[in-house]
Amino acid sequence: MGFGDLRAASGLKVLNGFLSERSYIEGYVPSQADVAVFDSLSGAPSADLVHALRWYHHILSYSQRSSLPGVKKPLGQYGPPGLADTTSGSAPSAAKEEEDDDDIDLFGSDEEEDEEAERLKEERLAQYAAKKSKKPTIIAKSSLLLDVKPWDDETDMKQLEALVRSISMEGLLWGQSKLLPVGYGIQKLQINCVIEDDKVGTDMLEEQITAFEDFVQSMDVAAFNKI
Repeated sequence: MGFGDLRAASGLKVLNGFLSERSYIEGYVPSQADVAVFDSLSGAPSADLVHALRWYHHILSYSQRSSLPGVKKPLGQYGPPGLADTTSGSAPSAAKEEEDDDDIDLFGSDEEEDEEAERLKEERLAQYAAKKSKKPTIIAKSSLLLDVKPWDDETDMKQLEALVRSISMEGLLWGQSKLLPVGYGIQKLQINCVIEDDKVGTDMLEEQITAFEDFVQSMDVAAFNKI
């Protein structure tokens, strides 16, 4: 297992493909598996690698990554099978990446601080804050088309749709819907929604929709498109 060289374009392309069908390196919540891969990167993936970039900014948002669950394993134990890890060197910390990216020394020299040194440090901090404030915030979104199937032809589909639309969470917006025949007089609800990838996952939607167990037999993702 592995991603190849995560500090090269080829390895980042493998990572992007790996994350196109999942939110995290392992499981359904961020863990030390994500931290291990994140720490091996030399910086943010390029804008065309949308899945890897979405995941990168999500993991970057955790200021205390060491507190995430799990045990950090060698890079060779993560990623798609049949590809070895060839990442070389040690990746800088997220804080160091940001400093290198902005080319700003936040803390000045190691010499004894005096009034002039303190003034220079404050100027650098102000420059750093100004540059950070100009960086756009990327919000990764996806458009989902969900198929919600009832138990039988006696299920009240209007009530089923109302229950589905009653699900409300930050980063979720319901769209158009329609009923489609399945067979034997049974219809399924096909409904569109837009989600923010960092806040809503397909597993979360499936868990909440199938919780209406008196109405819903199953939920499938008929289409998944990045916006």
